[in-house]
Amino acid sequence: MTTAPPAQKSAAAQTIPLANPAGGSLNLAFAGLLLGNLALAFGPYFVRIADCGPVSAGFWRLILPLPLHALLARRAGQPVFGHSRAVMAMIALAGLVFGLDLASWHLGIGHTRLGNATLFGNLGSIFLMLWGLVVAHRRPRANELAAITCALAGAAILLGRSLEIATATLVGDLLCILAGIFYFTYFLFLRGVQGSVGSWPLVFHTGVFAAPVMLACALLMGEPVIPHVWWPVLGLALCSQVIGQGLLVAALTRFSPLVIGLALLTQPVISVLVGLIAFGERPTVFDAAGMVLVSAALVLARVRDEPA
Repeated sequence: MTTAPPAQKSAAAQTIPLANPAGGSLNLAFAGLLLGNLALAFGPYFVRIADCGPVSAGFWRLILPLPLHALLARRAGQPVFGHSRAVMAMIALAGLVFGLDLASWHLGIGHTRLGNATLFGNLGSIFLMLWGLVVAHRRPRANELAAITCALAGAAILLGRSLEIATATLVGDLLCILAGIFYFTYFLFLRGVQGSVGSWPLVFHTGVFAAPVMLACALLMGEPVIPHVWWPVLGLALCSQVIGQGLLVAALTRFSPLVIGLALLTQPVISVLVGLIAFGERPTVFDAAGMVLVSAALVLARVRDEPA
């Protein structure tokens, strides 16, 4: 799941010092974008193998990188503290919802296939598109109708396949879809603070407010919190919150939403390969068709952001 805060391009460009996007610099930035998605795609693998429970793993994913996030914010000249109460209240609400997002997604990862978890966890862009139609009081354009159709058809195929495997697998899919809804809500809360808070302080504070939610959920479900083997949670924190998060935050200032959306589609492909190699999750032709449809929906939902 893409966890970088959905900051505006103009605001992010003012707060993150980057080289001019020309020639080799742009190629390097695109390589970083792909590497960020590669790192994020390995997140579900680490969640699955962690011996402390999936939600507890999410707690450590958020807590462990916090000092580094604060350091990166300071290095980028982005103040972590000193924001108004109204701004911090909005960030706190966003963090609470983000905690529910990760808790739902991590639970879903434990029950469904890795490719499904990655695709359904990224459905936030579809929900955002639908919300935009409601707010604008207008009918969907051709690409938006196509996105809705592809999303519904692909989801129906994947959910049907999961039900054929086991009821628990279907429940895992539904939990990942719920995570997509929470992520959409998280985005709505952050819209009120975009432009007034830098990207790295947003990453830091959402982690601070989301971590207690993850811990509370883990304790309520009776999960062990302290891992016996630490390398899976360290790998999760490194791949998801440091490498993946950091490279996607930088990419927000360099590429259009459509390019970022296309690069995002490398995540389910890699997750399917990881699931096949590590857990023997062999996709069928119907699985592939469902994934292609949902992937197409994710791309079509971003086309509206492209300039005419």
